[in-house]
Amino acid sequence: MEPQLSHQVTDSVATVVIGNPAKRNAMTAEMWRALPPLLAELARDHGVRALVLTGEGTTFCAGADISTLRGSAHPAQGLAVAAEEALAAFPKPTVAAVRGYCVGGGVQLAAACDLRLAEEGALFGVTPARLGIVYPSSSTRRLVSLVGPATAKYLLFTAELIDTGRALRTGLVDEVLPEGELDKRVAELTRTLVARSGLTQAAAKEFANGREDRDAHWTEQARTADDTAEGVAAFLERRSPHFTWTPPA
Repeated sequence: MEPQLSHQVTDSVATVVIGNPAKRNAMTAEMWRALPPLLAELARDHGVRALVLTGEGTTFCAGADISTLRGSAHPAQGLAVAAEEALAAFPKPTVAAVRGYCVGGGVQLAAACDLRLAEEGALFGVTPARLGIVYPSSSTRRLVSLVGPATAKYLLFTAELIDTGRALRTGLVDEVLPEGELDKRVAELTRTLVARSGLTQAAAKEFANGREDRDAHWTEQARTADDTAEGVAAFLERRSPHFTWTPPA
């Protein structure tokens, strides 16, 4: 099978699958290019309330396809950064579901997601020092924001792999699940995410990511949306809320 990104939408959750099993789901140049427009399409779909990124089979993503780095890594690295930034900017909650290897560009993608769940036994590594490649500044800053400068330096300086225990302790992942339990937990989490207010989530995501110029925008969105009234009414009536806010066109 040709390397590809595939996706499906079920119960308001889009699942994007990295598929290149012959190379541990390494990302080709074509796959890097395909991710931003796919994310843009899913972002416009009001039926999508959350997104899961995962790998086909028993591994998440072993990074960039090394064969694409011959001569110069810069063009491939530019594609990877564009895909990473598109994922980080996706306006709805994103979850990386990690099994097996999550290395190099795989960590870039996982780190760009809002939440990261991993199956016990997964391995994580940031490996440009093995290849003499300068890791992008934006990716480095994102890694530092997750794990702190000391762990980021360890990962970048050594290019060593770390296990799920260390990834959990350092904040690289949010939860570690026993073997066979990852899909169940991801489904449970995404059901929770799609049941919550998209207005709250969208504003919180921008604020948490450091945007400081949209306070007035979100104040106006909250004023004109029905989510607050619905949330309060549902609480008082002891029922589940039905939030209806969608992003303005």
